[in-house]
Amino acid sequence: MSYTFDKAFDFSGQVALITGGASGIGKCIAELFAERGATLVLVDRNEKVHETARSLGSQHLSWVGDVADEATVQGVVAGTVEKLGRIDILVNNAGIGPLAKAEETSADLWDITMAVNLRGPFLYAREVGKQMIKQGGGRIVNLASQAALVALDGHLAYCASKAGVLGMTRVLAMEWGPHGITVNAISPTVVETEMGAQGSWSGETGVAFKKKIPTGRFAQPEEIALAALYLVSGAAGMVNGENLVVDGGYTAT
Repeated sequence: MSYTFDKAFDFSGQVALITGGASGIGKCIAELFAERGATLVLVDRNEKVHETARSLGSQHLSWVGDVADEATVQGVVAGTVEKLGRIDILVNNAGIGPLAKAEETSADLWDITMAVNLRGPFLYAREVGKQMIKQGGGRIVNLASQAALVALDGHLAYCASKAGVLGMTRVLAMEWGPHGITVNAISPTVVETEMGAQGSWSGETGVAFKKKIPTGRFAQPEEIALAALYLVSGAAGMVNGENLVVDGGYTAT
């Protein structure tokens, strides 16, 4: 299949569902996809998601809901298909990162981390995947983390949840590839967002960690958005079951 650059990155007529779309990486992905012509469906637990969607155009949809709630996920997917007729792209971006030493990790902290970071992507992938199989194709991108590949102090639940995302990604890629669906992951280092470099990785902790990254800095949300843009584009039709690591070389050292 031959693509020109413009055709490969033209999302006109495509519907992209993005979780965690109110702010941070999700908002940046939404802005970039909208710029390339996609109609957006943004999901977030924060009502700010409505404002984000409106700011990008009246044609975009937004939903407030818990990504780990099965009924909510089914309702969002069914409602999207009813209103827009299809879903071409899914970006499982919503995530949380509560920290605790292993011996101090409560069952509640473990459960909520797994619910948002792993159960949520599973539910959305499963429900959107059913629709993509009917359509005969689609693109799914799951946000993992460098924490899926290496140990990080105080990140027991987070590391485990993101490693699970990679395992899920590979199985979905294998099972759904014959249906014209590609499933890939992105594993960023710390990203300059409220959750990342402006949160638990700020101050002296952040300064010390940057010294361990060969490029000497954290990632910008736009860099993760551009990685997602590539993976859902026509240029990446043969990229399936992969984990695109955007970490400045941290996991290579």
